[in-house]
Amino acid sequence: MRLAILDHGHSAGTKVLFALIRIASRQPVLDVIKLAKYRPDFLRLQEITHEAMRGPSTWSIADRELMAAFVAKSNQCEWCTRAHSAVAARASQDRDRIAAVLSDLESAPIEDALRATLRMLGRLTREHSVTPDDMRALLASGVSREQIEDALAVCFAFNITARLANAFGFAMPTAAAFESGAKYLLARGYR
Repeated sequence: MRLAILDHGHSAGTKVLFALIRIASRQPVLDVIKLAKYRPDFLRLQEITHEAMRGPSTWSIADRELMAAFVAKSNQCEWCTRAHSAVAARASQDRDRIAAVLSDLESAPIEDALRATLRMLGRLTREHSVTPDDMRALLASGVSREQIEDALAVCFAFNITARLANAFGFAMPTAAAFESGAKYLLARGYR
């Protein structure tokens, strides 16, 4: 069920920001931005997400965006899956690779380390736990301890975001709006 707070109750300054976003992007303001700006002090989701997605990491931005899309798909959140697929495709310049991973992880043309990481993120998202064997498999595939921590940060951010998107009934924008959002996220991050 869509809640009215996504469309009302923002401060005057935030309303001006939304007007500027609409003018610059020629697209409606995405619900995720409306939610993040409604109570920015409550969860600090923008800060958490920015650090996970654009902070220092040996995972590329494209890989982390693919992780976000994969976690969203595991949560059955079409909104976040489409949004982060668009960002991952733009970042990697390989839309087919992104689609292949989201269609069939096991046959997708990706590195073993990324495949093992996505398997673990999917399991954690669906089953809410991982085992020592899951971690050993990651390490054996060449994933470093730091990469595991970075992937878990992405998983954390997008388990929250995807569940909020589903709970608030985010409106599904056009493909052009997702592309505009992808361009923005690559240029400015999640702040």
